[in-house]
Amino acid sequence: MIQKSEIGSQKPERRSALNSGLRILVSALVVTTTSACGFHPLYGDIGDKPGATSKFGFVYVPPIQLETVGYELRNDLLDDMQAAVDPQNALYELKVNLREKNDAIAIQNTQVGALKEVEITRYNYTLICNYQLVDRKTLKVLTKGTESSLSGYDVVESPYATQVAKESAQTHTAADISQHLRLRLAVYFSDQISGAK
Repeated sequence: MIQKSEIGSQKPERRSALNSGLRILVSALVVTTTSACGFHPLYGDIGDKPGATSKFGFVYVPPIQLETVGYELRNDLLDDMQAAVDPQNALYELKVNLREKNDAIAIQNTQVGALKEVEITRYNYTLICNYQLVDRKTLKVLTKGTESSLSGYDVVESPYATQVAKESAQTHTAADISQHLRLRLAVYFSDQISGAK
């Protein structure tokens, strides 16, 4: 004879198994319906064709202006996309133009004798990137756009510490924009491979 406590302990197990089965069924339906609607994987193979990442190795990224942050962004792009270091065998060129802004967003009033001094205590560092993917053979612009990223940093008493904080913000925004560009190019190449317009 089954005790009440045993029945109570069996219900959560049955519910868990039912929920797990339901989740698998829903996942299978989502995969089936999205593939039937023309969706395709962004980074994986598309049918019997290699995916978008196979094109990244043919993209050359020339040096980018803006000393520190341009150098950071180019290195991030080379790492994130495994892009071509040498233009010789590249089919595409990713041209990048950068603009940066430092906006004071926090101030502090300090009384020094009879004078009131205003000090900036925090900046927003914004990096704006205009990019073009160019076919190196025809020089045709294949896709282009603008990406931006923002990171804040504090102004402290030590000028060195403030400079380190600013450089950290630059590094962060460069890495963020690199990821955005990788995604944009993956979408472009994926659409080209699948024949989407």
